[in-house]
Amino acid sequence: MTEQLQDILDTIGGIIWGPFVLIPLLFLTGLYLTVRLGGIQFLRLGAALNLGLLRRKDPGAQGDISQFQALTTALAATVGTGNIVGVATAIGIGGPGALFWMWITGLLGMASKYTEAFLGVRFRQADAKGERNGGPQYYLEKGIRGPLGKILGWSFTVFAVFACFGIGNLTQSNSIAANVEHSFNVPVWVTGLILTAFALVVLVGGIKSIGRVTAGFVPIMIVFYVVAALYILGANIGEVPAALATIFHDAFTGTAAAGGFAGSVFIIAVQYGFARGIFSNESGMGSAAIAAAAAQTSHPVRQGLVSMTQTFIDTIIVVTMTGLVIVTTGTYSQVDPATNEQLSPALMTGQAFSHGLPGQWGHWVVTIGLVMFAFSTILGWAYYGERNIVRIFGRKIAIPFRVLFSLIVFVGATTQLDIAWSFSDMMNGLMAIPNLIGLLILSGLVARETRAYLKFDPKLKATPEEISAALADEPGYQSWRVREAELDREGGRAPQTPATRTVPLPPDE
Repeated sequence: MTEQLQDILDTIGGIIWGPFVLIPLLFLTGLYLTVRLGGIQFLRLGAALNLGLLRRKDPGAQGDISQFQALTTALAATVGTGNIVGVATAIGIGGPGALFWMWITGLLGMASKYTEAFLGVRFRQADAKGERNGGPQYYLEKGIRGPLGKILGWSFTVFAVFACFGIGNLTQSNSIAANVEHSFNVPVWVTGLILTAFALVVLVGGIKSIGRVTAGFVPIMIVFYVVAALYILGANIGEVPAALATIFHDAFTGTAAAGGFAGSVFIIAVQYGFARGIFSNESGMGSAAIAAAAAQTSHPVRQGLVSMTQTFIDTIIVVTMTGLVIVTTGTYSQVDPATNEQLSPALMTGQAFSHGLPGQWGHWVVTIGLVMFAFSTILGWAYYGERNIVRIFGRKIAIPFRVLFSLIVFVGATTQLDIAWSFSDMMNGLMAIPNLIGLLILSGLVARETRAYLKFDPKLKATPEEISAALADEPGYQSWRVREAELDREGGRAPQTPATRTVPLPPDE
């Protein structure tokens, strides 16, 4: 029965992630948004990094958590096993060229991430507690009028609830427990209990608790991992140029560690590069828009740009570190002497880091990094799942969901879950499809309002008062401000920015 279910999930996943569904949809959506937004990810990256990482806050703006906390919450959800195991899987099956296609998902995905975060803030709501709610489950229905918007929005909601238990829980806790047992001989049930306890402590406090924890935790874990990778690359600096040449060459010709003829290997490299790329950075899935919607921001453009940096950090920095270490050390083609087969993805990354670090430090770095990455993903995805299940059943389900989600962490840590990876890939793809369709339909609104804002504040330094004055005749902004004031009144909070006049919402393009 289990084998049959596995075969069914693999078949469905193969169709979704095949060359006729998500791969062209992801690529073309990212490319279209890049063009329509004028290459925003390249022109505004510096200003976005400055606002998100250095200034960190948007004084006088509405929301539940700071822009930096929203960014780190999204980073917590995305920088996970995909950055360690996922990269190794893509390279192990698709060859070094798969890393190039992961870069493409990152670069084009930054435009998709900007768009969905913009829309998350633009159409956010307030729940019964006064907290901001947003994401594809809202902007697909609110932004796209008629039955299509409802179908897309509710499809995303259902897929996201299922996906949070796969990509955001079972696979993460299972990877932590397995690696801790392998490296430190700690029984999986002990790891499961510890993870469950920590998850309960953090999650019961909701988004504000998650935001505080991720703001302190995520930067440390990323710096820790990147510094270790840079040390290895520095020690093997002579091999880096050849590794880069191999990556670019194999991206178009195809040389997989798993073998195969050139044409099939090229497709495999693209397929696994895109699949593991989106598994890692989640661009186009719409998940990061849920965290963005809770941010204190004085304009959707500002939070969209801050959220866009998440994909840059995840893929262009962290994924690149893992991939370059694997290719530079040559471990993607090594054989496990115990099985006489290719190294498993988890062992591949550990072996690569051991190649450049003394003693057992390599395996320890990978294990500690994976524990931090995966646990942070559990926290981020718990919030994503909660926001979607609350939309279905109302605010009363929030606390029971947090407890249930924490308990399932123990199940994931103590159970063999090969099938969960296939399930996660399938749900990731099913989440992305309605969201990508919505991004294309709503791209006109996003492009129009983005141009209006960046025309007067390209460096993202304007105050709320200056924004309100400059956009006094911009219908989209004025409608958003009126709605924000309504959300504050519904939540029992006084409006924090200048009052604005009511104007009709402009039609979507």
